[in-house]
Amino acid sequence: MRYQKYKVPESPAAIDWSSYDSRDKAGFKEKNDAADALEKDLKHLSELHDVFAAQSSHALLIVLQGMDTAGKDGIVRHVMAGMNPQGVRVYGFRKPTEEEDRHDFLWRESMVLPERGRIALFNRSYYEEVLAVRVESKLLGDEGAHVTPHVWQDRYEDINAFERHLTRCGTSILKLCLHISKEEQRERLLARLETPDKMWKASDADLDGHARWDAYAEAYRKMLEHTSTLWAPWYVIPADRKWVARAVAAALLVDTLKKMNLKYPKPTAARRKQYQELADRLKAETG
Repeated sequence: MRYQKYKVPESPAAIDWSSYDSRDKAGFKEKNDAADALEKDLKHLSELHDVFAAQSSHALLIVLQGMDTAGKDGIVRHVMAGMNPQGVRVYGFRKPTEEEDRHDFLWRESMVLPERGRIALFNRSYYEEVLAVRVESKLLGDEGAHVTPHVWQDRYEDINAFERHLTRCGTSILKLCLHISKEEQRERLLARLETPDKMWKASDADLDGHARWDAYAEAYRKMLEHTSTLWAPWYVIPADRKWVARAVAAALLVDTLKKMNLKYPKPTAARRKQYQELADRLKAETG
């Protein structure tokens, strides 16, 4: 599998952020090289997805996390474009609704898990419950009496058990963490504030998040330390260059599908006989 250097060691393991370079080029000399690799992988992805859907013996869950401006939406647009939209669902999880708040923190994602033969991509996910909620402590206060002194460790354990259950039931999980530097985030936020065509993306929440970049980086580090497992490892993708992040994400997705040893279903002898009879009837129509 390509880009194994971005794979996070199995939990529990101490994570050193300095070992993950957000400006790494992933072996590409220039942008055009990455674009060519992405194009090839998208073609391969289209072929693999066709077999994946036909076989219908696996489900695939893609979890996409990253700080604001890390390029999550770009990954969705450029990488998922290689798949048949009929077999893919993309879900974005923002602030929970009143109904969602009345349930456990895994409830809303569990309602839209992919069935076999389908792929789901979570653009943000239940991991926000150990990221944004951890940094913005007031959000945790809304959960009241169910919060314990060991809430973060409890949630790491719950997430690991949840993902273990999914994999045991035939769902493969690909977890991608887009790693962006504080300086690159600042540049992208400035572009949103100063470019008319990008101003619609700007929000006070993004600026608040940037002001707490160090706290978010620490929350991400702890999340990676505790939730990169043998059955659902994390990959930390360098995201300061969007063209690198997209090429690496596509490659990891292709390799994930290839590991499933996909094959088109073979018809039974009875079905082959039935289809031959139908084919003979169609041929007979021509006289």
